[in-house]
Amino acid sequence: MTAPNFPDVGTQMRIFRRGAVDIIPEEELESKIKQSMETGTPLKVKLGLDPSRPDIHLGHAVVLRKLRQFQDCGHQVILVVGDFTATIGDPSGRNKTRPPMTLEETRVNGQTYFEQASRIIDPEKTRIVYNSEWLEEMSFREVIELASKYTVARMLERDDFEKRYKAGEPISTHEFLYPLAQAMDSVQLEADIELGGTDQTFNLLVARTIQEAYGQEAQAILTTPLLEGTDGVEKMSKSLDNYIALEDPPEEIFGKTMSIPDELIYKYFELVTDVPLTELESIRQQLTDGAVNPMVLKRRLGREIVAMYYDDDRAAEAEEQFDLVHKKKEVPDDIPEYTPDTDDDGMVWIVHLITGANLADSNSQARRLIKQGGVRIDGEQIDDFNLNLTVHDEFILQVGKRRFVRVKP
Repeated sequence: MTAPNFPDVGTQMRIFRRGAVDIIPEEELESKIKQSMETGTPLKVKLGLDPSRPDIHLGHAVVLRKLRQFQDCGHQVILVVGDFTATIGDPSGRNKTRPPMTLEETRVNGQTYFEQASRIIDPEKTRIVYNSEWLEEMSFREVIELASKYTVARMLERDDFEKRYKAGEPISTHEFLYPLAQAMDSVQLEADIELGGTDQTFNLLVARTIQEAYGQEAQAILTTPLLEGTDGVEKMSKSLDNYIALEDPPEEIFGKTMSIPDELIYKYFELVTDVPLTELESIRQQLTDGAVNPMVLKRRLGREIVAMYYDDDRAAEAEEQFDLVHKKKEVPDDIPEYTPDTDDDGMVWIVHLITGANLADSNSQARRLIKQGGVRIDGEQIDDFNLNLTVHDEFILQVGKRRFVRVKP
């Protein structure tokens, strides 16, 4: 068996830091990487998944992409299907829509998840396991021994437990066992690293303590952000219908991407695309100083995402379809043209653009129209009256439902 061809430590750390919220502790991860390179032994990188939700969207892709980065750096990825928990149901008992599943259902969902995840991770370099294989075999004595290795006081440090305890809301004793069960997954697999969203930080830290209690070296932890959905407010979720699924058609992926708020453009570029770090910084700067119309970047984002899960041709077709449906559909053929006065950098204030095109009688009216959601550029609503636009390419300025101007450089 050929030894892995690891990138150097600095390169690996730069890759792993991108888009990460916390690496706990960072020096331990660096030390583990050095050791793996010295011994030629890949690190075991673990991710637990919930088999009750097999459909994958871009929110799930954030941590899966991080897994792929570990694979590309020569490490071993292990997906842990939490079928043991799923056969019991919601650990808190508060989610009535999440009834217990059969083992057969968890296996089907786990395989569905794996097949979709394989659009991101390398299936040939991925190990998939089911935690019922060891958790169901534990005796009551072993469960008590496990429970003895963590205190109630430490459990109550978990945010939701602490809030419920202070509010006098009941917490069942068995709820304390779920973080311990997840920790036993790390013990069983002798995990070197565990990944998860920021909402999993407490459970990942419990696993460090339990591994040490069982005489193992504690795993390092890497957490990734929770990605807001297309509404820009709530975490991406199928139940909230604010998601972009990996298996959505290209046109839907592009169209949904175009609907995200401008303030999420950079975050999406960082977390769900492969745009190089140097380009990321340029995108951040362009968004900060207004050097580029945000919709130009949003279009690029849509093309990048579609191309990742399909190809460049499908991305171009998706953009063209979006224009036909959302941009050109409501624009009359015969509309006036307007070339605005711009500054030395080719920029114009959105308010001046509106008044200069005779679509508002005054700056205050233009601001009011923007606040009321009545101003669109290429079909996209503008909600910032401080916006400065770069006029390099022509675009359609719309005020209200029927007033259009073709803005030209």
